[in-house]
Amino acid sequence: MKERRIHHRACHLCEASCGVRITTEGGRIRDLRGDPADPFSRGYICPKATALIDVHEDPDRLRRPMRREGDRWVEIAWDEAFDLVAARLRAIRRQHGADAVAVYQGNPTAHNIGLLTHGQLFLRGLGTRNLYSATSADQLPHMLSSLLMFGHQALLPVPDIDRTDYLLVLGANPAVSNGSLMTAPDVKRRLAALRARGGRLVVVDPRRSETARLADRHLFIRPGGDAPLLLALLQVLFTERLVRPGPLAPHLDRLGELEALAAEFSPERVAPATGVEPDEVRALARELAAAPSAAVYGRVGVCTQEFGGLASWLINAVNIATGNLDRPGGAMFSTPPIDIIGLASRLGARGSFGRFRSRVRGLPEFGGELPVSCLAEEIDTPGPGQIHALITSAGNPVLSTPNGARLERALAQLDFMVSIDFYLNETTRLAHVILPPTFALERDHVELVAFAVSVRNGARAFPALFPRGPDQRHDWEICLELMSRIHAPGGRLGRAGGALARRLGRALTPRRLAAAGVALGPYRDRRLTLRAIERAEHGLDLGPLRPRLPDALPGGRIDMAPPAYLEDLGRLRARLAEPPAALVLIGRRQLRSNNSWLHNSQRLMKGKPRCTLLVHPEDAARLGLVAGGQARVRSRVGQAEVPVEVSDEIMPGVVSLPHGWGHGRPGVALRVAATRPGASVNDLTDEAFHDRMSGTAGFSGVAVEVEPA
Repeated sequence: MKERRIHHRACHLCEASCGVRITTEGGRIRDLRGDPADPFSRGYICPKATALIDVHEDPDRLRRPMRREGDRWVEIAWDEAFDLVAARLRAIRRQHGADAVAVYQGNPTAHNIGLLTHGQLFLRGLGTRNLYSATSADQLPHMLSSLLMFGHQALLPVPDIDRTDYLLVLGANPAVSNGSLMTAPDVKRRLAALRARGGRLVVVDPRRSETARLADRHLFIRPGGDAPLLLALLQVLFTERLVRPGPLAPHLDRLGELEALAAEFSPERVAPATGVEPDEVRALARELAAAPSAAVYGRVGVCTQEFGGLASWLINAVNIATGNLDRPGGAMFSTPPIDIIGLASRLGARGSFGRFRSRVRGLPEFGGELPVSCLAEEIDTPGPGQIHALITSAGNPVLSTPNGARLERALAQLDFMVSIDFYLNETTRLAHVILPPTFALERDHVELVAFAVSVRNGARAFPALFPRGPDQRHDWEICLELMSRIHAPGGRLGRAGGALARRLGRALTPRRLAAAGVALGPYRDRRLTLRAIERAEHGLDLGPLRPRLPDALPGGRIDMAPPAYLEDLGRLRARLAEPPAALVLIGRRQLRSNNSWLHNSQRLMKGKPRCTLLVHPEDAARLGLVAGGQARVRSRVGQAEVPVEVSDEIMPGVVSLPHGWGHGRPGVALRVAATRPGASVNDLTDEAFHDRMSGTAGFSGVAVEVEPA
C-alpha cells in the first residue's frame, strides 16, 4: 500500500510565510491545508497556498534546459546549456566590457536561500553596473529612508500590530497581502483583535479596499498625496506641541529642521493635492498623539508613486515625532535568527545611494542596483556601456515593470539573453536559453527575509519535501556552475579558479551558510541552532518584538532631515502649485494572485474575471462606460482594452487595474493563463513617471484617458 504521511512546512509564495499541513501519498500531494499548530498563522492560509500543489505538478513547468531556435524551442543537456551560456557571456564581456551584461532579479529571490547566498555571489559578482531587480518597482523608498535615517538599508521598522492601540494604514492592503514588509499571517484576525481590545484602525487609500472595509474609518486620498498629507500631520503635531519623541530624543539629529520645513505645509495648503479635509488631518494628528501606542504603516501605494521617497521618510518621521518608534505597540524592529544587519555592517556594507548613475537618464544607484525603469533605454540606446546581454532570474519584467511593451521590444534586440526560470512566460520566451531550477518543495527552505520584517520574532527551516529529479538543478547550483565556467579560460579566475569556486560552493551549501549564521546570531545565548529550528516542525516562536535602539543604529544617531529629502521638497512644492490630473490610474492587490506567475493555477483562476477596470459611477456616467462593457484606456506609452467594473469603492477621478496580467502575448506556454489572459497594467504605466529622488517606478497616479471600446 502507498504510505500516507503528514508534513509540516511553510508556504513560500509570499511574505506571510503561513504554516501548512501537507499530506502526501505515493510521492503525490493529496491534501494541503493550514497548520493549526503553527504559532504565527494558527491554521490560516489564503487561497494562494493551493498553488504550491499546482506549480509543483504543473505540466507546463520546465525541467530541462531549453534553447530557442527561431520560433521553436528544443531541449538540450545541462553541460551543453552551461557551455553555450558561458561562451556567449564571455564573448560579449570581452567585446563590450562587463557593463554590457545586465542582470534582473524578481521578488521570489527573497524566499530562496540559495539565490540569497550563491545566487548573489554570481549575479552581483559579474562586475556589471547594470544590476536591476524588483526592489525599484516595490519597496526601495522604505529601504532608502532606513539607510539615510538609521544608517542601514535593512533596518526596517515594522508595526507592532499585536500590541498597538492605533494603526494608521496608508497605501496598503494587508487584509489581502497579509502584510508586506510586515510579515503578519492571518492579518484579519490581528486587526479584529486590535479593535476588540479597544484600538482603532484608520485606512487612507484611493480605494475602499478590503482592509478599509475592516477599519473604524476610511479616508479617500488622491494618488500621490501621501507626502503632503504626512507633512500636514507633522505641521499639526509641531504647531500644537504634540511632538514627544520620548527616549529617542537624545539620539535625534536635525529635529528642528524638520519642524521648520513642516511649518509651510498646513492641512489647508495640501488639501487640493490630497483630497483630505483639513479637519480630518488635524483629527488624525491628534489621535496619533493621544493614543497610548500607535503606528503609521505604508506600503506599495506609498512607495511606487511620484513622491515615494518623501512619503517613506515622513512615515518614519511621524512615528518618531509621536514617540512611537522602537516601543511596544509602535513601529519596532524585528530580531531575526541571522543578524543580517550586523554581519553586513561589520563588512562595511550598510547600503549605498547615488554612488553612480544610469548611462542614459542619470537615475541614481541604490544598493548597487539601478532603477528598473531605465532597463529598456539602457538596452535600446546605442553607445559605450550599452547592454548587449541580459540574465533574468525568477522574474517576469515584461509584465512587472513600467512600459513593458518597450522593454519587450528592447529584449528582442539583445545579442544574448538567458533566463533562470521554470516557465516559458512573457519574458523568458524572448531568451535564447532557459535554465529551469527546482521549485520550492524540491529544495531546502530557510526563511530569512520574512522574519527580518515580522510582527513577531521567529524562525522556520525545513528540508525539501520531495527529492528533485535526476536531471534537475537548484538555482544556486545553476549560478555556481555558470560562475565557474564564465571565469574559466580567459576569465578572472582561470580554469583552476573556476574549479575551486565550484568545489567551495558545493562544500559551503546554502544550508551550511545559514547554519553558521544562526550559530553566530542574536540568539546564540540561547544556543539556538539551525538544527533546532528544523526540529520545530511548526516553526519556532522567539517572542514579541523588543526595543533595539540605539544599539542597532550603526552610527548611534537618527537623521530626521536628510539632505536628499530636503532637496526634493522643491519638486513637491512645484507639484502642489499645479492642478491635479483629470483621471489617474492605480493598481490593486488581489488575494488569488501573486504578481504574474501564479496565473497558471486552475484553482486560482476559476471564478469571475478579475482583470477589470474599476471605475467610480460618476466617472462611468461622464465617460459613457457601463458595467460589463469594454473600456479603452490610454496613457502616454500605450493602450489596453479591459472589462469595466463600476463601484463607489474607488474615488472619483481614479481608475484601477490589477497587476500581473497580460498573458495573451504569442509564444507564451502557460495553458491555464492563456484562457484568462487579461491586460497588463504595465502596457500603460510610464517609465518616465517615477520618483526622481529615489528612481522608484511610479505605478500609482499615471495620467490616463478612458473611453468605451
